[in-house]
Amino acid sequence: MLSERPITPSTLSRKDLPWQIKWDINTCTKCGRCTSVCPVNAIELGVFRKRDVKPPMGLSAKPTTEFSTFYGIRQRTDPAYACIGCAMCNMVCPNNAIEPTRQYDSTTLQFQNNRGGQPRTRGGRRNNSESLLDQLKFIRISMLTDPALDAGRHEFEMRTLLGRVLSPEAELQCFRDNGWKPPVREIYPLVIGGMSFGALSPNMWEGLQMGVAYLNEELNMPVRMCTGEGGCPPRLLRSRFLKYVILQIASGYFGWDEIIHAIPDMKEDPCAIEIKYGQGAKPGDGGLLMWYKVNKLIAAIRGVPKGVSLPSPPTHQTKYSIEEAVAKMIQSMSMAWGFRVPVYPKISASSTSLAVLNNLVRNPYAAGLAIDGEDGGTGAAYNVSMNHMGHPIASNLRDCYKALCVAGAQNEIPLIAGGGIGKHGNLAANAGALIMLGASMVQIGKYVMQAGAGCLGSEKDRCNVCNIGVCPKGITSQDPRVYRRLDPEKVAERVVDFYLSFDTELRKVFAPLGRSTSLPVGMSDALGISDKDAADRLDIKYVI
Repeated sequence: MLSERPITPSTLSRKDLPWQIKWDINTCTKCGRCTSVCPVNAIELGVFRKRDVKPPMGLSAKPTTEFSTFYGIRQRTDPAYACIGCAMCNMVCPNNAIEPTRQYDSTTLQFQNNRGGQPRTRGGRRNNSESLLDQLKFIRISMLTDPALDAGRHEFEMRTLLGRVLSPEAELQCFRDNGWKPPVREIYPLVIGGMSFGALSPNMWEGLQMGVAYLNEELNMPVRMCTGEGGCPPRLLRSRFLKYVILQIASGYFGWDEIIHAIPDMKEDPCAIEIKYGQGAKPGDGGLLMWYKVNKLIAAIRGVPKGVSLPSPPTHQTKYSIEEAVAKMIQSMSMAWGFRVPVYPKISASSTSLAVLNNLVRNPYAAGLAIDGEDGGTGAAYNVSMNHMGHPIASNLRDCYKALCVAGAQNEIPLIAGGGIGKHGNLAANAGALIMLGASMVQIGKYVMQAGAGCLGSEKDRCNVCNIGVCPKGITSQDPRVYRRLDPEKVAERVVDFYLSFDTELRKVFAPLGRSTSLPVGMSDALGISDKDAADRLDIKYVI
């Protein structure tokens, strides 16, 4: 009998797993820390049997066999417990005796991650490390043609406008006709995108809010943060810090009962209202908060039972046409705050973006358009949606900006770009390129988690368990035993740090252009790329 264990189609060996655990028996003290912190229980304490063959002592003697047992660390081979490569085991090991290693030629697990007939869901980004934004170069350097500026000594206007920007004549006419004029906010061009209270842990959310408040009140940087779908804590709704927040309403309307009831008690108006129609990471899908993360606090804020999954519809119910959505949703949200708050939609980048934009141009209530590209992150989505659906942000943004130029509204409706910005750490360069392609501001989410809290997820399918609430860093977990690993004050400190460094780098990008009084929105003659097809598509210079 060759094997006592039946071989089934789902039987895997350790070599079939993309992440394999290396363990050193000589330095391991069997303290058990690694097994206790593993978020997916990929390793366990095991008992091993070792066979030693001793050579014969004489010509007539036979070899002898001895067996011994020892304790150690065993990697589980069940696909449900496959290692995700987070390296938490290595972080807590006092002797550096264990670490995960990547096996790039192992693909067997990809055929086994649909157990029980359920397709794979995960968090993170599209598993593709390519980035067109990183290929864009800034080629317009002012030397003798225009006065080049010193990024360290000259003052730069690093603010942008969020809202419908009308000419003085048009604004006066709007006031005469309607009794109000479009609200406009002056904000910093780097916005923390929608990540909900529920998708993020309480400590992570608190840290972001503390960092944003410090940037505004101590450093005079008008940074804004979007709440994402799911409402926000009642204490924030009734505080003066609400003016630093963009409230998002999505198709599930989670948390909006609390928001509407809090309007009479609000000390400040929110910065803006973002109506989410789509998300770049999962176009055509609504939001999803899985039951693992719906604890008592999240259920109370969202107005739902505890411990149930919360999927949002793919679109706002009763509003299936562009005209109806623009006329009803944007106008009703404007009326709720007495036309004092800018209201704009957020869509996933797609071939239909221009149709949405053309309707917004004709509607006086629309304060802008947020476009989210395919490289945007998410807390939970189907793997097939993240890897194979969506539209790149650069070309979609460029098409929309050129359409605004044709309509003569390029200075009237701001475009907000997101999706893959800072994917490889080049945050300022990517943001500067998108601004020159036509964006008035950019949104980031995944970068905030990586820079602000040390998120371990990557485009090589490392970690990416945001959806099931076992985040090893405590960023996306609702389990207090896990998220207490995250110090909100340290998160706030890191948010301030990367905003200050971003500001310095963005000035270094803009200084050679000779522009200091306004952002170079749409200044595409300053961009070049060594890819001829991309240059033609984006209508920028081809350089080689």
